[in-house]
Amino acid sequence: MKTQRIGNIGPEPVQRQRPAQKFGQELAKALDGQLRFSAHAQNRLTERRIKLSPKQLSALGGAVEQARAKGAKDSLILVDQLAFVVSVENRTVITAASKQDLRDHIFTNIDSAVIVDEADRKGPYGH
Repeated sequence: MKTQRIGNIGPEPVQRQRPAQKFGQELAKALDGQLRFSAHAQNRLTERRIKLSPKQLSALGGAVEQARAKGAKDSLILVDQLAFVVSVENRTVITAASKQDLRDHIFTNIDSAVIVDEADRKGPYGH
């Protein structure tokens, strides 16, 4: 049975989304607010034997949100003795390095830096 729209009366037209578009939207909802690691960053963490504690991951995520609130796009984030280059807009860690890996390195294509101090993670009075 075919329906027909007469003036303002009749069934509303159905907006159909392409499956890939719908999947992308659902994926974005599921990952919203979560920090992701690119394949390159995952390789660097493995190669450099960097293991992040839950506190470090939390601090990194918080730093990304701080950078995002200030309008940063690509940021260098320093947590403890670790450095991360992060695409703030995508909440994606692009690369990671430890203090030993940072000698004579230059970071380019960043517009901000966030330094997470140990005292910042203990509360307002360092407790």
